[in-house]
Amino acid sequence: MRFLLHHQQTERLQFEAVDEKDFDQWLKFFEDPRANQYWIEERDTPFVECKKWYTKQQQRYVENRGGMNALMEKSTGKLVGHAGLLVQQVDGVEELEIAYSLLPEFWNKGYALEAATQCKMYGFEYNFAESLISIISVSNLPSQKVAIKNGLTIDKQTVYNNNPVYIFRVRQEMYL
Repeated sequence: MRFLLHHQQTERLQFEAVDEKDFDQWLKFFEDPRANQYWIEERDTPFVECKKWYTKQQQRYVENRGGMNALMEKSTGKLVGHAGLLVQQVDGVEELEIAYSLLPEFWNKGYALEAATQCKMYGFEYNFAESLISIISVSNLPSQKVAIKNGLTIDKQTVYNNNPVYIFRVRQEMYL
């Protein structure tokens, strides 16, 4: 499956295929109101939202549109969150996004940057795109800080899925 980082690893993280065995751990993400505070949309129950999330990842895998990878903490084997390269349509243009979402208990520990950096390196080392983006809500300052530390800069502001967002971008020639 193209774009997936299965079996990649960083100092503290192991990238694995998304597996519903982690459902109960990932459900905590949808149960915490802070995790989705930056996106405007109608929501079902946390259980239904988590089911939809897993279905979407499997669809991405099947359709070869990238997808999230489970991030497992090497020292404990615990699910930290998810990160990956996603094929997205932004303003009518197909882009490759560095995406990351972590369980709140792992926030502010450097895991998001560690995962996002590995995604960037993987995307450019395999020449998947001339540039990579991150789609981040204009109000999501923590994720913006991760993008900036990962070498991305604001390329533009737009609306994505009815949400005002910044498109952060890094070009391959800047990385190499």
